[in-house]
This record gives sequence, structure tokens and C-alpha cells, in this order.
Amino acid sequence: MLGSFVALDVETANPDFASICQVGAVAFKDGEVTATWQSLVDPEDDFDPVNVSIHGIDADAVVGAPRFVDLCSELQPLLERAVVATHTAFDRVAISRARSKYGLDPFSCEWLDTARVCRRAWPQFARRGYGLKHVAKHFDIEFKHHDALEDARAAGQILLRAMLDTGLGITDWISRVRQPLVPGATSRSGNPDGELYGEVVVFTGSLSMVRSEAAEMAARAGCAVASSVGKATTILVVGDSDIRRLAGHERSSKHRKAESLIGTGQPIRILCERDFLALVHLD
Repeated sequence: MLGSFVALDVETANPDFASICQVGAVAFKDGEVTATWQSLVDPEDDFDPVNVSIHGIDADAVVGAPRFVDLCSELQPLLERAVVATHTAFDRVAISRARSKYGLDPFSCEWLDTARVCRRAWPQFARRGYGLKHVAKHFDIEFKHHDALEDARAAGQILLRAMLDTGLGITDWISRVRQPLVPGATSRSGNPDGELYGEVVVFTGSLSMVRSEAAEMAARAGCAVASSVGKATTILVVGDSDIRRLAGHERSSKHRKAESLIGTGQPIRILCERDFLALVHLD
């Protein structure tokens, strides 16, 4: 039996993970979709043009939409005590940050990172290429990327494929993702078993810690750390006091270059420092 789980995805209005503007969830049981749920969300926050360019949701789209806190009573029965699958840890942190924003306790659920599943299920994705779009294309899974419901459905289908290909059920995978890529292997520089392995991070702006400390945290989580933004960059961490600055030269040159590369289609996530810390300190 494959077991039951809920695949979840969110989109955000700006680099602050708490600014959720769309949520999508798909419930699966033994390989079949049993329920779908989606909603636009009023983030009670500004919309960054970069985020809008990615998912197409702007301030006009969420006029009259419920706030995240208003939706929690609908999400609660779907997620509570469930296995909740997200592709990478970003959506998990966004949910946690949004609940914290409204003074709510975390959902009582078991989180499962389907990117970590991919890296263990198929050798070709162990080190690279395990992004949602790339894996879905490999398995001919058609979906509209950066639509929360579509992304959630694709993540769920990828997890199902991993279970069928490996013979491991949902409970087995919860255990397997906590193990090294190659069971019995020892940790080494770059920590290939880290939550963020494969990411290339750059830091900019005023951080609450010295850069070397931030770089060490990133490396332990599996990131490569670079000094400048380039074609390999996947994450830009911006100091909390700088993340909300207006477009133009008030933003650092690294921030502006990252936004320019995003505009060409490069998948860079711009994070504030507190969201970065939440990611590297995941249980």
C-alpha cells in the first residue's frame, strides 16, 4: 500500500516567506487523488514585481481574498496529523512563518521533502537536476509551473512515481530521507546530505552575523557559497533591514543582478536573513 499524504505548495507576494498569496493542496490515498484545495490569499503585504513576474499574482488579483489566518480553519483538517509533502523546504518554512506572523502554533503534521526523495530514488537526480520543473519534465508530468495547486499536484505525482519505482511506501520514505544519500556514507565537505544541497548561495546587505558564520551555516546545510551573483546562483540572502528597499540603486548590486537574472528565467530565490535561518535550522 502506498499510503496517504497531502502535497502542498505556496506562492509569495515578495521575498518575505510570510507573504503567502496563494496556497494549493492535493490529497492522495494509495495513488489516487481524493481531494484538492486552493485559494488566493491576501498577504496584507506589498507585491514585489519580481515575484509577480514569476507567478502572475498581483495586488488586484487578491482583492477580497481571505487572509492566511482566515484560511487556517480550512487547512487544519487537511494537514493536521497528515504527511505533508513539499518540493524542497521553502513551502514548509513559508507556512511556518505565516502561522507565526499571526501568532498561531505550527501544524501538527509530518513534513516530507520530495526533492530529498528524488535525490534518493533516482541516481541521476542525486546531485543536480532535482528541481520540480526538471523532474516533472523527465517523467512527462504536465503542469503549469508556479501555480500553487499545479505545483502541489506535480510534487504529489513525483512522490507517487518514487514509491512505485522503489517499492517504498510513504512511511518508508519518511525514514529514508533522514538517511544519507548512500546509507553508511560519512559526511564530507559540502554536506551532500544537507537540506539545501545543490543550492548556490550569495549573501548581501547587513546581516545580524558575520558573513563567515552565515557561510558556515549554509555549507552545513549543503549549500555552495559564492561571493558574487552569477549563472550558478540559486539563492540570494539579503539582510532583513535591506530586503524591503524600493527598486533602483537603493538595492545592492548583487540584489539588482539577481533580479535581472530572474527576469531572464534563472530560478533564483531571494530570501531575507530570518527565512534563511529558518531553512538551515530545520529539524
